[in-house]
Parts: sequence; structure tokens; C-alpha cells
Amino acid sequence: MRRGVRGAVIGGVCAVMLGGAGYGAYNFVSALNGDGGTGGGPAVVKSGPPSSTEVKETAAKFFAAWEKGDASTAAAYTDFPEAARELLTAYGGDAHITEVHITPGAATGTTVPFTVKATVSYGGKTQPLSYESRLDVVRGRTSYRPLVDWQPSVVHPRLQKGDTLMTGESATPPIEAVDRGGKVLTPEKYPSLGPILDELRKRYGDKAGGRSGVELVIRHAGAEAGGTGETGETGADTTLVTLAKGRPGKLHTTLSASAQAAAEGAVEKYADSSLVAVKPSTGEILAVANHRNDGFDAALLGERPPGSTMKIISAAALIDNGLTTANGPAPCPPSAVSESQTFQNLKGLTPDEHATLSDSFARSCNTAFVKFADEVEVDTLTKEAQERFGLGQNNWRIGVPSFDGRVPAAGGSDTAAALIGQGQVQMSPLNMASVTATAMTGTFRQPVIVPLSLDHREPARARGLSQSTVQQLRAMMNRTATSGTAAGVMSGLGGNIGAKTGSAEADGQAKSDSWFTGYRNDVAAAAMVQDGGHGIDAAGPIVASVLRNAG
Repeated sequence: MRRGVRGAVIGGVCAVMLGGAGYGAYNFVSALNGDGGTGGGPAVVKSGPPSSTEVKETAAKFFAAWEKGDASTAAAYTDFPEAARELLTAYGGDAHITEVHITPGAATGTTVPFTVKATVSYGGKTQPLSYESRLDVVRGRTSYRPLVDWQPSVVHPRLQKGDTLMTGESATPPIEAVDRGGKVLTPEKYPSLGPILDELRKRYGDKAGGRSGVELVIRHAGAEAGGTGETGETGADTTLVTLAKGRPGKLHTTLSASAQAAAEGAVEKYADSSLVAVKPSTGEILAVANHRNDGFDAALLGERPPGSTMKIISAAALIDNGLTTANGPAPCPPSAVSESQTFQNLKGLTPDEHATLSDSFARSCNTAFVKFADEVEVDTLTKEAQERFGLGQNNWRIGVPSFDGRVPAAGGSDTAAALIGQGQVQMSPLNMASVTATAMTGTFRQPVIVPLSLDHREPARARGLSQSTVQQLRAMMNRTATSGTAAGVMSGLGGNIGAKTGSAEADGQAKSDSWFTGYRNDVAAAAMVQDGGHGIDAAGPIVASVLRNAG
């Protein structure tokens, strides 16, 4: 929206919380419910979950006040009335939503689904608004009254804490984003691109030659821009209804419609999965896909331990620092101890005291890498990641927000843990796709999703790898893909191929995160599936599918 259009912040800090505010709140809500306890002694205090009758009546009273545009009364039936009042006031005010009609569905326990039909009007333009949402009824913690459990998503399922609703002339003109071959990219056809297209519009809409329209939007507040060096900026607006179409400007991206389609189909098979594919020869991003209920772009912004996919960087560091070579010694004992912490291999891995680095890499032997912890310096991996692979310096400019990886110089047992992608090491699928591209070509090319020339961005730089190191890494990754831990997943893929599997333990998860990264000819891709198990269980099939169908 243009400056000067004010929005109410959704989910702000509440000065008064009626659901647990004590005597005054109890009496106020009691009066609204028509049972203020007058005469005959004190009202009976109920406990436990609200009854079906209480759920139905509370929801009905909340809906009735909302339909009338009575924000204060509707908010009084919630457990966070200040936040609810601000949003419900904005709903009929800044958002210009009127003629609200709410149809509740059948309650399931304390949950009530419902449908909203309304009208959005602004500047003589009118459009219908229709969507489904749900609410839960809980018992106030100190008032013991049945109350709507306040969440911004009650008002619209795409609203989150800190968001605002606004209708007016759009802050930036719309864009028609096209892929590298000129095919139009839409969120309807490629759902994962929705937030990215919103961000591209925010950043480049005024450079693409379009004209603004009139829209109802969600304005996201306080979204962090990750490793772009622009932390603290708000996220891009999300358009809900277009009242008057603007003229879109054409924006060329590096994406590939075929690769994006393959990525969307691959991640759809696994919950909490994310993938990025890049073109190693240029650094251009070909596809970004996420399959998550929370809407988070983990593909570009995720920060998770990458598990054994980190061994690409670790192996490069061992070679570059003269500690061993691909055909040099890297024994694989049953266990290894570093700083009093014992590290194990995955179950079923046969020890090999005569293993080479290539052997241990292809079989993903943890203990082989941990054994080098006493020989590397505290900052060896940090320097390798930064100076060779361009990671962890918070200076990537890909065109949208991204996380640039983190490999801190941590001592103690964290040095050993970092060698196998655990401890304090954090990566995203974007980072690991870039790592794979660098290992394949020897040159770090900062990934981009729109050309650098569009806004004269300066890319991050790193000196890359020597040809000797590249040859050894490619040989080890090819062995992993053809006869090592990734062989089953990569089976049937022709051309120049390589891969690395990984699994990473995360606090509070029953299963490890599944990681996999690989390349085929001039496509490199990496995937992560939270709580997905071993690398070949979930992330591997995602990457292999994209490598097979990205052309």
C-alpha cells in the first residue's frame, strides 16, 4: 500500500487479556453472556473443556458481533481481546470489508469450522470475498468462561501474528514473472513460488514497467530477510483480492518451468520437504520448492544441520590442508572419541581400519571424519566454507531473502561434530546445492534468481577450489552415486553424476532430518526433509526425480 494508509497490527501485545484477567474480566464477559450472577449468590464456576453447548453458543455470539462490525463486542468473546479488537477493527476499517456473512459448520469437539462471505469496496470498486477458516473455544484460565482461542488465522487462514490487513492502491505494480525460456510463472501452477513471486514484486515491481492496481492485501510485519544483510524489513505483501487490475511489468527470472514443475511434484510426496536446483556453470537458480504447512521457505531460508552432506566441505578441507587425499588413509573404526564425546556410525556399517578417504566418503563413515578432529584447527572448516565455498559471510544477493549458511569456529567436541554436519553447523538446501555446484566446477558462483544486472547487485565472491581438489571431490561423489550410499537412489541416471547422502539429528525429533545433494551434467540439486530419516529415505528420491526430469 502507499504510505499514509494505516493498518492495525494483528496479534500485538495485549494490555488486557480477558481470558485470564481476573475479576473485572469475569464480570464483563458474564454480562455479555447474560449470566452476570445477579441475585441468588455467586455464579457456579465451571472447569474442564467447554461443553458442546458452550462451544456452539460462544461461537455464535462471536460470529454475530463480527457480522455486525462490532469489533469490541466480538473481541470480548476471545481470550486476547486487545489483539482481536485491533484486527476486527482493521477488517472493517483499513481493509474496507463489509456485508459479512458467516456460516458455521458442524463442530468437532471444541473446534468450529466456518465460511465467510463478504464484500471488499474501495474507490468505487467492489469485489466479493469468500474463504474458510476455523476457531477453537477454550476455557478462560482465571475467568473460567468459554472464550474463542484468539489467533489471527481465525479472521483469515493466511494471517499470522504481526500481520495487517489493508485495501488500497498497491505499493508496487504487479509483475508477470517469466522463466528463462519466457514461460509465465504463476503461484496457481507452481505453489512454492507464491512467496517468492510476492518478494520479487516487492523488490522489482517498480523496475519492470507496470502500473499499480487496487488490492486487498496482507502486509507482513517484522519478517526477517535472513542472510541478505537486510534483516528487519517487512515481508512482501500477499494479495488476497484484486479490485482493479494494474498493468503487470515483465520480470525475467533464472527459473526453469520444467525444473520447477519437477521440483513441485517431487516435494509433494514428502511432508516438510524443501529443494533447490541450480545451474553449476552459471549459479542460476532453476527451481525452488517447499511442501510445508507453515508456509516457511525452508529451501532458501532454512537453518538446519546438514548431516553428512557436509562431508563435501570437510573432505575438501582435509585435502586442501594436506591431511589426506581421496586415495589416502581415512580409517573407519566402530567408534571415535573427541573431547570425551563418543561418535558412532549408522547401524550396519562395517568398520574398515584400512579405508581411504574415498572409501569412507562413499560409505558415509562418521568416525573416519571425526578422527581428524585433533588434526584440524578450530577454524579450518570455517575458512574452507568461507574462502572456498562462499558460505557464512552474510553477503549473498540472490534477488530475494536467503540464508547464507553458518560454519562457526567452534572448539571442543563441536569441531568433530562439524566435520559430520552436526553441532553448530547450519545450512539450507540452497546452500548445499551451491556447495555441490562448487565441488563440481571448482568455481563458487553465488546463486541468483534474477540477473545481477537488473539492479546492479554485487555478488559474494570466493576463490574456489584447485583442480586437484575438484577432481578428487568429483571422483568421490561419483563413486557415492554409482556404488556408495546413493547408488540405489541415483540408479538409472545417465551422464555425469555425483551425490552425497546425509542425515542429521535434531533436538526433539523422533527421526533425523533427511538430506541429499547431487548433480547430473549441468544441474545440481539439494533437498532436506525434516524428520525424514536417512538421506535415501526421502531427500534422495526428491533430488533424483528433479535431476531426472529437470531438462
